Amino acid sequence: MIKESYDLIVVGAGPAGCTAARYAAASGASVLVLEKDRDVGYPVRCGEAVSHEGVIQFIEPDSKWIASTVNRFRLIAPNGKYVEPKLDGVGYILERRLFDYALAKVAAEEGAQIITKAYAYDLLRDADGNACGVKVLLKDEPIEIRARIVIGADGVESRVGRWAGIDTACSIHDMESCAQMTLSGIEVEPDRLDFYFGSSIAPLGYLWVFPKGKNSANVGIGISVEAAKQQSALQYLQQFVEEHFPSAAVLTQISGGVPCAKTNKVLVKNRVMLVGDAGHQVNPTSGGGIISGMIGGMMAGQVAGKAIRHNDFSLLADYETIWHKRLGWRHEIFYSFKEVITQFSDETLNSIADSSQKLPDDKKTLGGIFRVALWNKPSLVLDVMKLFVS
Repeated sequence: MIKESYDLIVVGAGPAGCTAARYAAASGASVLVLEKDRDVGYPVRCGEAVSHEGVIQFIEPDSKWIASTVNRFRLIAPNGKYVEPKLDGVGYILERRLFDYALAKVAAEEGAQIITKAYAYDLLRDADGNACGVKVLLKDEPIEIRARIVIGADGVESRVGRWAGIDTACSIHDMESCAQMTLSGIEVEPDRLDFYFGSSIAPLGYLWVFPKGKNSANVGIGISVEAAKQQSALQYLQQFVEEHFPSAAVLTQISGGVPCAKTNKVLVKNRVMLVGDAGHQVNPTSGGGIISGMIGGMMAGQVAGKAIRHNDFSLLADYETIWHKRLGWRHEIFYSFKEVITQFSDETLNSIADSSQKLPDDKKTLGGIFRVALWNKPSLVLDVMKLFVS
């Protein structure tokens, strides 16, 4: 039974939203999570890769939602040559729907109430313009639910943020056009990630092959929106699949956009907080956002809980400070590197791969490869410096 009012409403039941709900509920707040889709974790919209170190901050790894454990990865140049850097630790390829279910279950165990097929279409506002609840379509019936704080975990270009007066738009320059297929009946190394680079494969981006066992994988691509104007991400992906996995069965296919930008300048306004993709909390270099979104959700939930306990909503501003101190500044650095690396020509990428293959095994690290990149392209130092001082 839905109550008339809660301390906190979270719009969106993805990893960031459920984590925010969990930590707010754990602090004693009454929490309602609204998910527009019929199921938590549906549809899957990402490559499903996370690090072990990231996961264990929030939940114990469970074989039920781990499709593969990976401890190797390859960077493959346009000419087909590759380097296999050392990977510290391990990572997981998730069964994302089951993973999201697990996170929702933890939030519910802390006391959060979760409702699916609930479409939020506007905020309720008080006389001062602050959010004081949400307007929702539930079973096609409009209802109003009041709350002291609203958290937007509703994805790219968050509507919740826009309703609060936050500019959540992402520039075309910083949007990645993405597509992914889950393939079956193929041969892949179950413990290795593959990343392909090159103007004919993934212009201004990269293509990935993430194993889900021995005979299945998520094969996806992310390219700049500018490049997608010439040929869509899905077309590039189809060409790759036809060449490398011609007999594969396509189990799923998705397309969408990922904001590979700096964190949104504003994360809090008018008693609304943004987490995950809604706040542009994605790693700008890799496009990965599961763990960083959960970290943002944890911070937002904890700060919201504190503000509710003390009945002091000025404390919500602490969320922006805490986020930028822990991860926001790093994402600014990652963004700067992305701006440089995406401009590498095929010739430069091939040269880096050729030189990196000659490195001793103990030097085949990401740091070692970056030093090779500096050797092959000395102007990279100036390019990076320009980005940091601009």
